[in-house]
Amino acid sequence: MTRNLLITGAAGFIGSNFVHYWMDKHAEDRVVVLDALTYAGNLANLDPVKDNPRFRFVHGDIRDQALVEELLRSEHIDTLVHFAAESHVDRSISGPDAFIETNILGTHSLLKAARTVWLDDPETRTDNHRFHHVSTDEVYGSLEANDPAFTETTPYAPNSPYSASKAASDHLVRAYHHTYGLKVTTSNCSNNYGPYHFPEKLIPLCITNILHGLPLPIYGDGKNIRDWLFVADHARGIELILEKGILGEVYNIGGNNEWTNIDIIRLICQLMDSAFASDPELAARYPAAPAAQGKATESLITFVKDRAGHDRRYAIDARKAQRELGYTPAESFESGIRLTLDWFLHNEAWWQPLRARS
Repeated sequence: MTRNLLITGAAGFIGSNFVHYWMDKHAEDRVVVLDALTYAGNLANLDPVKDNPRFRFVHGDIRDQALVEELLRSEHIDTLVHFAAESHVDRSISGPDAFIETNILGTHSLLKAARTVWLDDPETRTDNHRFHHVSTDEVYGSLEANDPAFTETTPYAPNSPYSASKAASDHLVRAYHHTYGLKVTTSNCSNNYGPYHFPEKLIPLCITNILHGLPLPIYGDGKNIRDWLFVADHARGIELILEKGILGEVYNIGGNNEWTNIDIIRLICQLMDSAFASDPELAARYPAAPAAQGKATESLITFVKDRAGHDRRYAIDARKAQRELGYTPAESFESGIRLTLDWFLHNEAWWQPLRARS
């Protein structure tokens, strides 16, 4: 089946990785990216596909309903994959308004455009459509150490402005399916990591701080637990939902990788020490790194005051996706983090400008 996809927010981390994955696996499909290029959007993320004749980039805002309707019509879009979101929890605490605007009002604008073109307009109405909404495990709240992992029926209990805004967008997508018949699916994923990860997030921040010899800040006691998902495994999970998912359903996509923050940082430090030991050229390229000076990278670990509303543990139960879609992650955390570290070590020209502006 050939598709014409509109992918929102795909100049960002997860969306751009999905574009790379999809265009590699689906050689006949056309992909249109809509992105506002806010602080986390980076056109360089799309360099691998920018010259492909099956690809088009459009600079625009998902809240511009007229623009979205025009794209749905002119590009004959049948599949909309919605990644666009404000997603950094710390930023949502200091400035929640942008999260309400993008995550709630922006999602609603997309839904209205899809309803208008795919359901209400006699000239463009079609049963062959799909609106896939990408959400997060943070909508489910926080878990204690011995609590069972989040399932698709776990009650929502968001604890930050970010997760509250994503929860609201999830409910809007569900409502447009049940009220208007829009063909939707939703995925709630665990923490992603991998290539093109914006440097303000935990894993890329620590990798790049190490290379600059800067402290590795750990909130509280460092025992907060997250389930980590390699970004290419996430892309494959969405692919399976689009191909096999039941309309109106929600699917959790997880990595089966629960790690405490402090253990993640220690693993990265160990891998960085090993990388410098095996490649003498790294010391010349990154002289400020502790390993370049014969020191242990773990010496950079610094504990800082915990942030407000910091959820203790997230964990995804992905058995529904495994049972109904055949989904299992291909990467363990250890294999995925090695791929990620190697990518950052060889792509300084990509991340250095982003650190300077973030």
